[in-house]
Amino acid sequence: MPATKKKTKSILLLNGPNLNLLGKREPEIYGKETLKEVEDKCIQLGKELGIKVYCEQHNSEGGLIDLVQAARGKRDAIIINPGGYTHTSVALRDALVASDMPVYEVHISNIHKREAFRHHSYITGVAVGMICGLGTQGYLLALRAVATKLGL
Repeated sequence: MPATKKKTKSILLLNGPNLNLLGKREPEIYGKETLKEVEDKCIQLGKELGIKVYCEQHNSEGGLIDLVQAARGKRDAIIINPGGYTHTSVALRDALVASDMPVYEVHISNIHKREAFRHHSYITGVAVGMICGLGTQGYLLALRAVATKLGL
């Protein structure tokens, strides 16, 4: 009998508003690394772990929801940094629930050490876990957590 080909696992790495400005916007908070550099590191680690990483960024709430919905049935997990929508978007939260995928929330800064309005996340309650305050390293840690969850 021929060996069955193992399906490559894939994830959606999704970044919200203003994350396209990484490296330029408030580098004292978010660092000097660009979003492209972060994505490239995630793609490389994904290859090492056996995961195809699809990277997307959108500044609008509807755009993020469309990307989550498009990933349904095509990806195995979502890593998301929802940016400012973390604290405001029930609609994005609902889209993540409807995706039927494990969700991992990432924040570059420690949202709990910042302004009080940033302390609440609508996403955390539906996520497998949340990593915050570890800089862009949080994306790589989330990717490793996904690999473990997917049995890789």
